[in-house]
Amino acid sequence: MHLMMIITALGLAVGIRLSSPLWSYKMSRWQRSLITFMVPPLLLLMTAIAVICMGYHGEMLGFQASRFSYLLTIVFLGFSVIRGLEITYRGWLSIQKIKSYPQTTINHNPARIIDLTLPYSAQVGFWNSELIISNGLLETLDHDHLKAVIAHEKAHAHYHDTFWFFWLGWLKRISFWLPQTNELWQDLLLLREIRADQKAAQTVDPLTLAESLLIIAQEIKKIVTSDGLGVLEAGFNDVEMNNRLEERIDALFNESDYFRFEAIDWHYILLILLPLVSIPFHR
Repeated sequence: MHLMMIITALGLAVGIRLSSPLWSYKMSRWQRSLITFMVPPLLLLMTAIAVICMGYHGEMLGFQASRFSYLLTIVFLGFSVIRGLEITYRGWLSIQKIKSYPQTTINHNPARIIDLTLPYSAQVGFWNSELIISNGLLETLDHDHLKAVIAHEKAHAHYHDTFWFFWLGWLKRISFWLPQTNELWQDLLLLREIRADQKAAQTVDPLTLAESLLIIAQEIKKIVTSDGLGVLEAGFNDVEMNNRLEERIDALFNESDYFRFEAIDWHYILLILLPLVSIPFHR
């Protein structure tokens, strides 16, 4: 019976991923991408926890529990824990790295300066992140454009993107084998930047912000290397995001519901708790 639970959870996980385009009429792009990205791996994790709680002795609804299903869930949870420790260690290294950079104040905002020719800025940290700016960015942008970039980074800090995307990054690493994992991840990264752009546009001129995006993209084309700081990073000028620059700029001036960033409907998240309901039926 436990094996049937695992197979059912796998089927639901794959089904949710493959049916995600059909959800677009019910919810915003942000909600659709976030829910279809999160629910499948969390459903599998809850199934594994339920099976481990029930153990391999006894029976459930008349079906005998098996060691195979129990060991299968142990392996999956062990893999998940290892990937979690790995990403935590990399995050700790990122935080230690930024502490070695000199700190200054730019436009009344504390920032750490990287000696890097690439125009680069990011929020790095966990819940309370720090602003990182490269010398290349300071040399590339004038005062107004630099102010727009800093407003974008402050938006990342406002939403605690480094914290939330740390956990989403962990889910990505344990569900890389599920359909559309990378596609949904890239979409969430893009939407994260669009959300920060829209928040920044409330305090700076959207046209200036769009110009900053274009200026930085042009400079990055000249310099193909990047010195990213890893898993606890949310940056204005992610190199891969420059491939979708037009979409970011369009979103700055697009007031349609397509780019709504409303809270998640937690009714969908309740689906992940269904495996735990089976525990009382195990004897």
